[in-house]
Amino acid sequence: MKILTYNVNGIRSAASKGLFDFLKEENPDVVCLQEIKATQDQADIAAIEALGYHHYWFSAIKKGYSGVAIFSKKAPKHVHYGCDQEEYDHEGRVIRADYEDFSVISAYFPSGTSGDHRQDVKYRFLDFFFGYCNELRKTLPGLVVCGDYNICHKPIDIHDPVSNKNTTGFLPEERAWMDKWFDSGMVDTFREFHPEPHRYTWWSFRANARANNKGWRIDYISVTDNLKKRLKGADILADAKHSDHCPSYVVL
Repeated sequence: MKILTYNVNGIRSAASKGLFDFLKEENPDVVCLQEIKATQDQADIAAIEALGYHHYWFSAIKKGYSGVAIFSKKAPKHVHYGCDQEEYDHEGRVIRADYEDFSVISAYFPSGTSGDHRQDVKYRFLDFFFGYCNELRKTLPGLVVCGDYNICHKPIDIHDPVSNKNTTGFLPEERAWMDKWFDSGMVDTFREFHPEPHRYTWWSFRANARANNKGWRIDYISVTDNLKKRLKGADILADAKHSDHCPSYVVL
């Protein structure tokens, strides 16, 4: 099974840049999208269904903002919309699809870039989400947590760790949370196969950052350690250019 995650920065915008042709070529079994910025009725449903996907949407209440979705070739046993926390559910941050022996989450973590208030929201979300996933593991022990975490974990994950040491997304407190996350029995699937530097998933639109590969790796697919033996491969698809992010995938 190939599971792909992608912050599309607006599904309608990404579709106009060839997103569905890309999905047809890559042919993932499950697609986790973040920052869809649309409701289901605003998207090209016919194009999605023509690719053979069942599709599940959890949009933000605010129009044109945030939102997550899961497309799946196989219909899940159950889809859970949201994380049962009103503050984050209003922003469309989490959706989960349950299969026979594992579950897939598409999550869009808050960014914190618009000021101290949003950074506080981000810290609250991190604390909540850690507990939420640990609680889920009691009944759903196999989790695949896909999404835009909005954090670079280590210096290898950012093009300039020195000048960004006080920048949201690479703050010590955020990186410590990632340490805690991966120490709690979660596996960074990309790093299982790729120890090399200069592999990123997001680039600023400014200063020709993408052409110069001045990027950040802030999108992850984490799996619970009981799924580690089932990992067959993982990679970042930096040549896909439908967004300021690029997609990543894992094969189980």
